[in-house]
Amino acid sequence: MPPADGYSILVKQRLNRPVSPHLSIYQPQITWYASIMNRITGSILSGGFYIFGAAYVVAPLFGWHIESASMAAAFGSLPVAAKVALKFGVALPFTFHSWNGIRHLVWDMGREFSNKQVQRGGWTVVGLTVVSSGVLAYM
Repeated sequence: MPPADGYSILVKQRLNRPVSPHLSIYQPQITWYASIMNRITGSILSGGFYIFGAAYVVAPLFGWHIESASMAAAFGSLPVAAKVALKFGVALPFTFHSWNGIRHLVWDMGREFSNKQVQRGGWTVVGLTVVSSGVLAYM
């Protein structure tokens, strides 16, 4: 068999292999979701800061009013439920990313590495996130 034929057989065999690790054979775990959410919340926070910062810089050129007094007046005119929901939505990515960052610092110290401790830590981060976001939303 010529090498080109062997290579084509190998390519066909690789097409039938699952991607490793294949999601359909593993049970989803809190560590997956925490990892994904940490990346998403980090992107949301950094992207939000960059977008708001850029908008604040170009606001005078476009006649936008996003200075503190205008933002406070606009927020103050919202119904209470909308204020709480908006504050909760802003607090959620911040608190999750903060609590999960603390969790990673604990791991950097070489602690809480057993499977049971990692899962408990993940659910602790979720609980602390919900509670602290709720407290910040009602402040």
